[in-house]
Amino acid sequence: MPRVLSDADVAGFRARLCHAAEQLFAEHGIEAVTMRQLAVALGVSPMTPYRYFRDKDEIIDAVRTSAFNRFADALEAAFDSRSDPVERSIAVGEAYLDFAVSHSRAYALMFDVIDLKSPPSEGLLAAGDRAKTCQFRHVQGLIDAGVITGDVSDYGNIFWAIVYGFAGLLLLGQMTPDEARRLHRLACLGTIAVAAP
Repeated sequence: MPRVLSDADVAGFRARLCHAAEQLFAEHGIEAVTMRQLAVALGVSPMTPYRYFRDKDEIIDAVRTSAFNRFADALEAAFDSRSDPVERSIAVGEAYLDFAVSHSRAYALMFDVIDLKSPPSEGLLAAGDRAKTCQFRHVQGLIDAGVITGDVSDYGNIFWAIVYGFAGLLLLGQMTPDEARRLHRLACLGTIAVAAP
């Protein structure tokens, strides 16, 4: 008879499985990874993952939810670390770059277009919304402080496109982290200057 699992047991194994899945998905592609491979990576029986997740889609969803929440944590910490609205915007972008480099596997899974049979869970949708809100919040701060004028959605997407581009170049090895941070700062200051009242 199987051992009764506590909530802590379940949460711990789910976290371990998601960590293994993040690595395998990034190394081999989502389509190439099976539930059996995940079980082998964890040293458990092939049926064990099914005690914790319905199928691979549910694991992918959980991995992406975790990644978006960790990403949002990093952006929120950067936002809270500065009081000046301009420096806060730059800090949020730098936190974005740092996350993309330090958690490249998670970052790739967050933004890969994934065609799954199951719709995204409420948790994944909420985590994605939280991360997006973090990227627009500093722009609202610039507007509220009178540093720039314009639509928060327009400028939020502009700042996002800037940092997304630099993150992509960084991950492709086309520039160093120091170079990406320096150019990101210049791009942000240039955008702020253009949008100034």
